[in-house]
Amino acid sequence: MAREMEAVAALGGHFLFLGAPGYPPLLDTLADPPPVLALLGDADVLQPRAVAVVGARNASAAGRRIAGDLAEELAARGLLVVSGLARGIDAAAHQGAMRKGRTVAVVAGGLDQPYPPENAPLQARIAAEGGAVLAEAPLGTAPLARHFPRRNRIVAGLSLGVVLVEAAMRSGSLITARLGLEAGREIFAVPGSPLDARCRGCNDLIKQGAHLTESVEDVLSHLPQAPQPEPSFRFQPSRKFMPETANPAPTAAGLTSDEAQVLDLLGPSPIPVDELLRRCHLSTPAVQAILLDLELAGRVEMLPGNRVALTGEG
Repeated sequence: MAREMEAVAALGGHFLFLGAPGYPPLLDTLADPPPVLALLGDADVLQPRAVAVVGARNASAAGRRIAGDLAEELAARGLLVVSGLARGIDAAAHQGAMRKGRTVAVVAGGLDQPYPPENAPLQARIAAEGGAVLAEAPLGTAPLARHFPRRNRIVAGLSLGVVLVEAAMRSGSLITARLGLEAGREIFAVPGSPLDARCRGCNDLIKQGAHLTESVEDVLSHLPQAPQPEPSFRFQPSRKFMPETANPAPTAAGLTSDEAQVLDLLGPSPIPVDELLRRCHLSTPAVQAILLDLELAGRVEMLPGNRVALTGEG
């Protein structure tokens, strides 16, 4: 750990520790908060009220404009804008927020592994202009597909609400929405054309009760002062979710022993996650992380009532 701290310090960063001063208070409310975060930039920016703006990587020009304008208005109202530094909606949100305020980027790999590579200048600018870049993974960690659900829970956890712009039905952004709901965050969705596959996830969320969002006022009128113990609606996914850039589901040979143990305990009939925890010999945070990874890979499906089942590809 000492060597890692020296390496992060050489980049101009430092660490935030769970339970220590400076740790983001909203993250502390998660069931599995990251014990350590590496940070580049200004740690004080993490304290104000925050809103996450996330969405499609292959965003349309209109979607990028909406995300940028919305983030700019949120920042102008004194809110911190959080996103994941991905291309498309995430990048537009960061850029829009910096026109009037500050932003935080949460990355899936190490701080020294900007992803996508073309956003390396944006990452550096965020840290240099009063914002912050956060990473749970150690330096040198490549941003692999299985790391993104862990990143997404931090994006949602830092925020009082999550705004989705252009999220397809098989989008990792919908996993962010579900993680936000589980943490008691409000969910907002920008509607789009039913003919555009990039908008179907957002439209589906609105049908289920997410706040229809066309302007900053739609966000501010529903944003709480603190996370709520019960979300305003219960997300009931009708299809399995997979990020737009996900790799094919891994083969059994590509599973860790812990992942294989969890899969062996699952079948096509849903079971409560609590029952799964009792039957396996892993900690609750470990099982939650494994389920996120398996959901991202399309191997399991999370269902209402905190239940889980194998998908058809399991």
